[in-house]
Amino acid sequence: MKKVWLVSIVSLIGLTVFLGPGVYNKISGEVNNTERIVDVRTEGGKKVTYSQAELKEMLTPLQYKVTQNNGTEKAFENKYWDNKQPGIYVDVISGEPLFSSTDKFYSGTGWPSFTKPLVEENIVTKKDRGIFGTSTEVRSKEADSHIGHIFNDGPEPTGLRYCMNSAAMNFIPKEKLKEKGYEEFIHLFQ
Repeated sequence: MKKVWLVSIVSLIGLTVFLGPGVYNKISGEVNNTERIVDVRTEGGKKVTYSQAELKEMLTPLQYKVTQNNGTEKAFENKYWDNKQPGIYVDVISGEPLFSSTDKFYSGTGWPSFTKPLVEENIVTKKDRGIFGTSTEVRSKEADSHIGHIFNDGPEPTGLRYCMNSAAMNFIPKEKLKEKGYEEFIHLFQ
């Protein structure tokens, strides 16, 4: 039994050394970002800056883990996986418009899934190298929040599945779009 544990520990250390220090962070869900500052542009072009300490106060522990430490919430146990209300989804930190319910579909995965972004310019994609291969990560442009990943198994017309974390987004129902400053998207629901 001791031999099995020793081999497992040595293998994990070897894998970490071989693939780089980021692997441990991927496995544990921890990222050393104590010095990282998040800049957010608001209406009128004004920039707001949040330190990691301020974000920890502002966000729930799950929101912080997902957006700042590239975490993933549990399938079927998140706020918007089964939300059928009409409206838009915005970044939890910056309020950037990200997705619309008009592009949301039931994927059976337990996370909110969309065929395309609402505002393409608010989405940044990058290669995410993990233990099980490479995927495409989705981040918000202004807040640099980790939101989720893109997969090529979605429905037409795009064939894409933007698989997002509810914890990275806030939902604005269509009735509150004007009140919350998103009146430019009202036409989607008329």
